[in-house]
Parts: sequence; structure tokens; C-alpha cells
Amino acid sequence: MVLLNELVAYCDELLDVTRFHDYAPNGLQVEGVAEVRKIVTGVTACQALIDAAVEAGADVLLVHHGFFWKGESECITGIKRRRIAKLIENNVSLIGYHLPLDAHPEVGNNAQLAKQLGLEIEGCFGRNDIGMYGRLPQKMKADELTDLLGKVLARQPLFLQGEHDVIERIAWCTGAAQNYIGATQPLGVQAFISGEVSEQTTHLVRETGVHYFSAGHHATERYGVQALGDALAKKFLMEHEFIDIGNPV
Repeated sequence: MVLLNELVAYCDELLDVTRFHDYAPNGLQVEGVAEVRKIVTGVTACQALIDAAVEAGADVLLVHHGFFWKGESECITGIKRRRIAKLIENNVSLIGYHLPLDAHPEVGNNAQLAKQLGLEIEGCFGRNDIGMYGRLPQKMKADELTDLLGKVLARQPLFLQGEHDVIERIAWCTGAAQNYIGATQPLGVQAFISGEVSEQTTHLVRETGVHYFSAGHHATERYGVQALGDALAKKFLMEHEFIDIGNPV
């Protein structure tokens, strides 16, 4: 068991939240019970995840995609009202970490994706050093890497072909980081993995020559929040349960 404010303070420091200018607030977003015995983690604070967390007896729901994004309506109506009401009615806190959870060198989404795929991390790039680059466990052709991604992530990636016959060095950035492909050229990589794809991604692939693998926003960002939840459970002797609400995007 741990006090909610102690848990949030620890996470804020661990993830170095003050380093980031983010699109949503990081940390405690909805306050619930003061003492935390069980934490549920998930990717996005959708209604299905909130309902499942309440059913599982969570005191805290810890997510990567929380609430109150820049550019959205500030009014608490409709879907947003129903989600927040369910949390408040059941005294469940919502804690969200976006860019800080992408970038952390151990429990972060990119570090954990590297662990899942067996990638050797050599360095970081991009805004707040959020992306990573390094080497595959062995040289691969594009179809072999496609198969690896499909097997590990349980989702067949969309592949946009560049100009390289063999892939040895690779960059990656989970989620919606497809435009980072242009920033990978100085890294000397043959391929780039992210979550989503845009119309212009095809043109960037053709003009950079770098292969692109759109492996799924949700699929690439399942692992950081799980790793953080496991670390918190171990440190504070809490129960932790990861609940995966499937999303093909």
C-alpha cells in the first residue's frame, strides 16, 4: 500500500516530467482514494478500460493516453463526462504519462519496444530525445523484419519500401511519430519503425530511401505502461494488473 500523493510524486520524479512540454498534463488527472493497494494499467483511458479497471477493483488507473488534450473542448460533457463520472463515482484515480513515458530509458515505450524486438540501443534522437536508434539482433531483409513485427506485436505492420536490400541499423519511435523518418537520415539507418502512417509518409520513404514499418500506435505502446506498473508494484508492494483493450490502429 502507498499513499496516492507519494505514488504520483515518485512517478513524476522517475519520469522527469518537468523536462517535457507535452500535449496533455502528466501525472494525476483525476483524484480518487488516498490509499492505493491495486493499480491497473492500460494504454488509453477509454470507457472500456475505465469500466474494466473498476470491475478489477483498481484504486488507480495508470495510462499512457489520459485526458485534457490541447486543442480539445474544455467542457466536461458527453463522452468525457461519462468517463470522468465513472472514475469519480468509484473513487478511482487516473494518472497519465505521455511523452515522459515514451522517452524513459528503462520503462519507456521505446526502450520496452526495443526489449520486445531484441534491438540493441545505441542512442536517442528527436524531440526530447524521444526516439531511439540502434541495431537489429542480426541482419534482416524487409520481409523478415515484417514477420518479426507481426509475431511480436500480434499485428501485421504496414510496410513502405525504401531502397535498402538488407537492414542492419534501425530507428524507432512508438505511436504517431511517422514524420520522424526525415530525422533518421543522419543516423545511417536502413529502416524506421513507428505506430501510425500518414499520406505524406510514402513520399518521405521515397525521398529518404529508408524503409518504413507502421506497426500500430496501440501495439507499439502497450509495453511501457506495463513496465512502469510492474516497477511500482514491486517498489510499493501493490497489486498490478495490465488490461489490454484491443485497438487495430
